[in-house]
Amino acid sequence: MSQSSISPRLTEALTVTSQAVNAELDRLLPQADGPENRVIEAMRYSSLDGGKRLRPFLVMQSASLFRVAESAAIRVACAIEMIHCYSLIHDDLPCMDNDDLRRGRPTCHRHFDESTALLAGDALQTRAFEVLANPATHPDPQVRCDLVSELAHASGGLGMVGGQTIDLQAHTLDLDVAGITRLQQMKTGRLFSFSCEAGAVLGKGHGELRLALRNYSHDLGLAFQIADDILDVEGDAEEVGKQVQKDADAGKATFVSLLGLDRARSQAAMLAEQACRHLDPFGEAADLMRDVARFVVQRRS
Repeated sequence: MSQSSISPRLTEALTVTSQAVNAELDRLLPQADGPENRVIEAMRYSSLDGGKRLRPFLVMQSASLFRVAESAAIRVACAIEMIHCYSLIHDDLPCMDNDDLRRGRPTCHRHFDESTALLAGDALQTRAFEVLANPATHPDPQVRCDLVSELAHASGGLGMVGGQTIDLQAHTLDLDVAGITRLQQMKTGRLFSFSCEAGAVLGKGHGELRLALRNYSHDLGLAFQIADDILDVEGDAEEVGKQVQKDADAGKATFVSLLGLDRARSQAAMLAEQACRHLDPFGEAADLMRDVARFVVQRRS
């Protein structure tokens, strides 16, 4: 993470959230005594002490806008991170993207084996919903049901999994900008949307405020993906923490291949500023979320 592209206050806030999420994940994913501990080790390997924790950070920040107890928000933050990490494990498998490097170290299936990696992803997914359904997440069962339903929709066949399905076919499809946008809204954007709206669900916020978060997440997710496409072209594998230039090698259409680098950069910057404007109803309380929007288009990893 380039320090020149991130404000000091966001650096500190991300660090604090990352430490809190790591500690809670460590508690929620305890080691087991029997031979099943191998899959627990793979779950922990893939979810502890890694990544920028943007999705959990957005959960925590959106929850703070509605004065939600941190003890509740951190559980939802960990649930979304479990879903995200499960998706990365599966994305990296030989049957999908066949990657050897993730977050600067061997992917789960390289460190363990393919079968263990597959099961670790499955177990992280089910554990996420178990966490959301637990009364410790929120005393109101309707809120817990809403969280489960929203995350299931965001991560399933009409969300992240559906987007990955389209992505696996992308090299055979004649996708235009609208098609790439839809793909990325499903694959990446839906989890960002859940993360941003989770605070409103926990705080029982509705109407204009929830719509503002939904619109923010829409533009944030697209800006994030355009920046990802730029990094795939210009990034350094060691700094990015994963293999680069894979989309071009696979013949996939991306925002960069369709728009060109300069136009892609300007589009990402425009989306980031538009995302910030959606947060106007929250005033200064949403400043860290504005910092996130500007950071995602400047990051180097």
